[in-house]
Amino acid sequence: MERNFHNSQGYKLESQLREAFGKVVYTQTCHNKMAERFTMRDNNIKIAQIVLSAMTTGSFITTIICDDTVVKIVGAIISFLLLIFNSYTKSFNLIEKAESHKNTANLLWKIREEYVSVLTDFEMLDVDKIISIRDDLQNRTYEIYNNSPRTDKKSYLQAQKSLKTEEEQTFSEKEIDVILPNSIRRENRKYK
Repeated sequence: MERNFHNSQGYKLESQLREAFGKVVYTQTCHNKMAERFTMRDNNIKIAQIVLSAMTTGSFITTIICDDTVVKIVGAIISFLLLIFNSYTKSFNLIEKAESHKNTANLLWKIREEYVSVLTDFEMLDVDKIISIRDDLQNRTYEIYNNSPRTDKKSYLQAQKSLKTEEEQTFSEKEIDVILPNSIRRENRKYK
């Protein structure tokens, strides 16, 4: 009697590897989204600081030229806003946070590619070798997760949209062929 492949140990092992791969891809994408958000927030704050600095200088010069109470009040408010932005950037180093998330994403990229490799080689490897590779990947992934900053729900939702809707991490055969040299494009091969 032939065993059902869906109940076999090989199928279960492959399923576990596929699920772990999916989790790593999602986590890596979440970290990329967090890094993008922190970088964008830092850029926006820097622009606001430049604008507020220019306005503060302008209002200071205006108070020297004319003695208007409204100009002094506006200048004081702008200076206070600039102080808030400057304090925020000193307290919350957004670029450092972005770099931390980017570093985690880069480490997870390596793990992700190793999962792809083991899934590609799955049928050529014996079960003990696959289990050894899986255990090593799990341990290394745990270390990365344990030493990485946390992501949030917003980054997960952004990752979900990028991966499911926008297919951020996937390519069609044609897209891959376009970026490969002509000599190794699949469209130029003849399969018999």
